[in-house]
Parts: sequence; C-alpha cells; structure tokens
Amino acid sequence: MKTNKSNNQTQPSQKRATSILESTPKVNATAGIDPQGEPKPHQVIKLGIDVHLDRYVVVRQIDGGAPQPPQRFSPEQFLQWAKKQAALAKQVYSCYEAGPFGYSLHRQLAALGITNYVVRPRDWDEYGKKVKTDKRDAKGLVLNLDRYLAGNRDAFCVVRVPSEAQEQSRSRSRQREQLQKEKQRLAAQGRSDALYYGAHLEGEWWTPALWKALVLPPIVLELLEPLRRLIQALEQELKAQTKAITAAAPEELPVGLGQLTYEILEREICDWDRFKNRRQVASYTGMCPREDSSAQRRFQGSINKHGNGRVRTVLVEASWRLIQFQPTYKPVARWLPVLVNPKTTKSKRKQIAVAIGRQFSVDWWRVRTQRCKAQDLGLKLNPTAASKALAAKVRKGEMNGK
Repeated sequence: MKTNKSNNQTQPSQKRATSILESTPKVNATAGIDPQGEPKPHQVIKLGIDVHLDRYVVVRQIDGGAPQPPQRFSPEQFLQWAKKQAALAKQVYSCYEAGPFGYSLHRQLAALGITNYVVRPRDWDEYGKKVKTDKRDAKGLVLNLDRYLAGNRDAFCVVRVPSEAQEQSRSRSRQREQLQKEKQRLAAQGRSDALYYGAHLEGEWWTPALWKALVLPPIVLELLEPLRRLIQALEQELKAQTKAITAAAPEELPVGLGQLTYEILEREICDWDRFKNRRQVASYTGMCPREDSSAQRRFQGSINKHGNGRVRTVLVEASWRLIQFQPTYKPVARWLPVLVNPKTTKSKRKQIAVAIGRQFSVDWWRVRTQRCKAQDLGLKLNPTAASKALAAKVRKGEMNGK
C-alpha cells in the first residue's frame, strides 16, 4: 500500500515534467541566428503591453501559439526582459496604447531592435463582458497585434510616431494653448467671484485701465487681486511664446492665414507627406460627415470629430478669415452667394465654414506637397519684405522720374 501511494504521488510530478518538456520549443533549422552565432529558438514573438506609471502588464505570444499568462514588470525590469526576448526570436513585435507617456518607450524598444506599434486607445472588450482589467487589455493588444501582422490592417489603428524634433516643436505650441486656456479659466473665475457678491464684470477686467475704473466691494477686490496678477503673468508668457512660434513661419502666406495659424497647423500635422490622398487628409481633420447607410437608405449627419481636434479648431478659425479676405478662393467663391444671403441661418453658416475648412486642408496639402501652387487655387499671398522693398524702390524711382 505504501508503495502504491508513493507511486501515485510521483505520477503528477512526472506528468508535469513531461508537459514542460513537450512545451519547450525546439530549435527550428530555419530560425534566425543571433550575432554570437547561436540559433534562435523562435521565429516571431509578439508582446501586448498595458503601460502604467509604475508597472507594465505584458502578454506574450510565441509564433502561432496561444497567448501566455500575463506578466507584471516595473519599467526597468521590462526593458531588461524585452532585451532577452530580442535574443530569443528572429523578429519581435510589440504594441501599446498611446497616452500620457508619449513615445519614450517606443524609442527604447526600437533601440533594442523590436518593432513596436503605438496604437489608438480603444475598448478591448469585444464581446461586451463588462470586465476591464490590465490583464485583459494586454491580452486584447497581443491578439489584435497578431491579426495586424497577419494582414488585417483594421485590427487596430496605428498612431504615427513623430521625430523628436517634431514632437518638441509640437509640445511648445500645445503648451501655449494650455496657457491660453488657463488664462481664460482664471478670467472666468474672477467673473464668478464678482457675480457671487452681486457685481458683473465684462471684458478684460484685469487690464490696468478697467481695473482702476472698477467700483466693487472690498472683498471682491481682495479675491480678484491674485487672479489679476496671475493673468498678467500668463499674458507676458503668452506673448513671448507667440513671438517665438511665429518667428519660424515664412513671410509669404495666403492672406488670412496668419503666421501663428500656419505654425500650429504645421506642428500638428508634422509631415504632409504622411497622407497619400485627399480622403486621408479630410479624415484626419475629423470634419467629415457621419454616415448611416444601408441598401437604398443613406443618412449623413454632423461631422464625426474623429481626427485631430486642434487641427479642426485651427481650420475653422482660418475658414472664417478666408471668407473675409479671400473672395476669389474657389470654395469661398462657391459658397459666397449663400453666405451673403440674409435668410441664411447661423447653423448653415457654420456648416459652410466647416466645409470650407475641410476643403482648405486638402488644398493646403496639395500646396505643401508641391502638387499645385496657392495661386492656382485662387489664393492671394501676402507680400514678403523683399517684395515690399522692391515695390517701394519702384515707386520712389517713378516719383524721381516725374
């Protein structure tokens, strides 16, 4: 009986040992070879990474096998482990969601020889189980990475990674936008504090002229004083940043497209050659209409706001200036009779401004990629300093000649 019991106890361990041996990958004769000349046991390793501040949850898939159980690493431990994965396979792929951590991890993985994809965040619960955990997200990432590498380009949306120079210039313009919003928030807070005590503030109440003319209770002035100092400090910083940003813009631009607008648009797009056709440009702006079509039924609604919100804001602002200063621009000339009609509603005018902004994004892509010139589209350009000086010399010569 004792012998049978001991035999029964040893059988599970023998089974586990056998399963481990069977699951141990064998070296493939066609597998890659590392720089030391040793064969790599795997063809492809895929990693789905759920990134957090102090930990990474990773699910690994080897070749065509099933996803392995998730593993948890600190950022430093993960990079060491990822380096080992690069030595185990001919090719290593990874992916993680874009977020507040930027692209530093992407560049670190690229330095290790790993092909990484930064993907658009989404809900990885495809079957609506109403369960969201880091482990499930990492597993969803690696499964969709497997589909993407197999040729299904709709498995996820890959985010374009800018160069370090492009990323830094874009961060500067975005910081200016954040400071502008903070200024507006402080101004609204001041109006709210005054309204609480029965006072009504209008306009830029923090400017020296309006501040001296204010007749308010002492408590309101006491509450507004620190806000006024903060707003004035923000205005000085905004002026400095605006000057630095606009200094990089060229002089010759379409009338109505200011240097600040031009620079913000350029820094958000990063590279106009990234778009292969006009549909990609319009889709990136998020200014395309929603659509719900089936069989003979077709419905188009408001814009989907699917792309870059900053680009969309800049284009709408530019379209209103184009309407005012570029009447010969083709989209403006097309919609101008409707805009000047007094019966046109406010909502219709907004729709027209969006349509002009969307078309301008496509036209400006054509100009920036050398497909056409701005003059071919009916756009008038601002004269450069050199052309102004030349015109002044010509006028001076004509006057001397007279």
